[in-house]
Amino acid sequence: MGRFANSGASGILLLVALLILWQVSASYWIDSPNWPTLTSVAASIVAGFESGEIPKVFGSSLYMMAIGYTTGAACAVGVGMLMASVRSINAVLDPIVELLRPVPIPAIVPPLILLLGIDDALKIFVIAFSVFFPVLVNTIGGARAVDPVAIDVARTLRVGRLRTVRSVILPASLPYILAGMRTGLSLALIITVTAEMIAGSAGIGYYLMITQYAMRPSEMYGAVLLLALLGYVLNRAFLVVEQRLLHWYHTEPA
Repeated sequence: MGRFANSGASGILLLVALLILWQVSASYWIDSPNWPTLTSVAASIVAGFESGEIPKVFGSSLYMMAIGYTTGAACAVGVGMLMASVRSINAVLDPIVELLRPVPIPAIVPPLILLLGIDDALKIFVIAFSVFFPVLVNTIGGARAVDPVAIDVARTLRVGRLRTVRSVILPASLPYILAGMRTGLSLALIITVTAEMIAGSAGIGYYLMITQYAMRPSEMYGAVLLLALLGYVLNRAFLVVEQRLLHWYHTEPA
């Protein structure tokens, strides 16, 4: 029994039970147009795929998310390595990082609308901004946790600073960096949808707002279910990539 409770099957059974409860409650207990049955939600998902609306909506969001996520993560790794390796750069940038890091993303959207408008530039910036700080903090922590002996050996062999960062510090920091990137991935999805709700004309967030205003609950709940599934798939895909990159690093599977 304990082994079953600790397996993934128990989680799947709980999910199935909740979905059955949803269907039963909408069919027999709750008589409201705002709480559709699971079968009607599933039918709306199928219809959305057949019409091409859902692929278009999710494709738009994934495109924006991919650009913002890649930009934010790449900048964070570069800046993090500089801050961890050069004390003067760290002294200059650390106060700015600590000042900006706690700022909630929704708080910066209104002024950014004045500066960037409501086009793709706004969405890409807020996504990159949200991803930047978790990856940056983990990169700095990982670089500073590198075994000093490895760095001393590189110095003894007269390896240049840039090559030391690329060949010694960066590979040793990779578990920390990937942990930050995994956190940033979920944040990127959340911020993508939030930005589209606040100042969007396409994408998942905009679609959710439109279906809410148009009183189309089946389509709205269907989008939420697909969004949850998308988050799960992205996380599992990232774990597969992480395990391949860190085959030498023994960790418990998440």
